[in-house]
Amino acid sequence: MRDANSHVPLQFYATAAYECSYLPGLEARSQVVVPSGLIDRHVYSALVRQGFRRSGHFVYRPWCDHCKACIPVRIRVPDFAPGRTQRKVQQRLAGMRTRLLGLDYHEPHFQLYLRYQHARHSGGGMDEDTRDQYANFILQSGVSSMLAEFSLDDRIVMVSLIDQLDDGLSAVYTFFDPELQRLSLGVYNVLWQVGLARQLGLPYVYLGYWIKECRKMSYKTQYRPVEGLLDGRWQLLA
Repeated sequence: MRDANSHVPLQFYATAAYECSYLPGLEARSQVVVPSGLIDRHVYSALVRQGFRRSGHFVYRPWCDHCKACIPVRIRVPDFAPGRTQRKVQQRLAGMRTRLLGLDYHEPHFQLYLRYQHARHSGGGMDEDTRDQYANFILQSGVSSMLAEFSLDDRIVMVSLIDQLDDGLSAVYTFFDPELQRLSLGVYNVLWQVGLARQLGLPYVYLGYWIKECRKMSYKTQYRPVEGLLDGRWQLLA
């Protein structure tokens, strides 16, 4: 694959095996794209359609030797209609306010990020992230990216990092106030991104990887219709 603005081809490398963070007892590997400096919005859009994601400037997809549990998924925006439970979440959070921001540092965002990591991923390393580590993960991007800041009663309760692609939005990472988990903020965030994609005339919201056997990743098929990338082809999952 070649970058549209360069004669230098992109290279694809497989990492060494490492412990899978989703399925206990398994090893994982990733396929990484380099050099990241050549990956602009159009190239990245093509890579996402092939199942890639990004973390900061790091663009990758699962490349495991004996497991294909990670399935890239995307919501078909024009055909999506929220279910009964999802409509209740929208009604419950009707007072939510949202701001779209650039990838700039905001101290309240960082403090919210730390509270989220301590509550959801304690001991995993990210709960000890410094401001620089947070910035490298959330605020570094070579593509078209934005932050969505969500507030209730003038209190910031959730922040979502979103990439805009040629054919949709990609939900990169979201963190929220763990004390408000009962409000289903994550559900509201996905529904809001579907609404934004519809306003922008974009047909898909990419949700990353669906893993049926992993509870924290299996929820993604609740947003229907949803497609999965199976055997190199996007197919309807639910």
